[in-house]
Amino acid sequence: MRWLVSLILQALAIITAGYLFDGFYIESFWIAIIAAVILTVLNAIVKPILVILTLPITILTLGLFMFVINAITLMLAQSIIGDGFVIDGFGLAIVASIVISLINMVLQSGLND
Repeated sequence: MRWLVSLILQALAIITAGYLFDGFYIESFWIAIIAAVILTVLNAIVKPILVILTLPITILTLGLFMFVINAITLMLAQSIIGDGFVIDGFGLAIVASIVISLINMVLQSGLND
């Protein structure tokens, strides 16, 4: 049950990013749920591999390269979903991943209380 609530909160964070940025398009709430599921799978499988492969540059940038890794996973989710989820450019993906992470953090902290 907790996983389902977390998934819905992540979908709300994705929809919020869609409202904040013109180049970030999410078709519906159901597409946002699918995007949240795909992001969860990518964060569990692909992200650890990317973190290990980019560990030296992550250390050199004091962890700031993690924003790039988050943007890569967001762009991968966008390419898997297709036309229902569109991000116009990698720079927007970096900013959107930061915003999604912040919104998700705030929503999850409210859930933990």
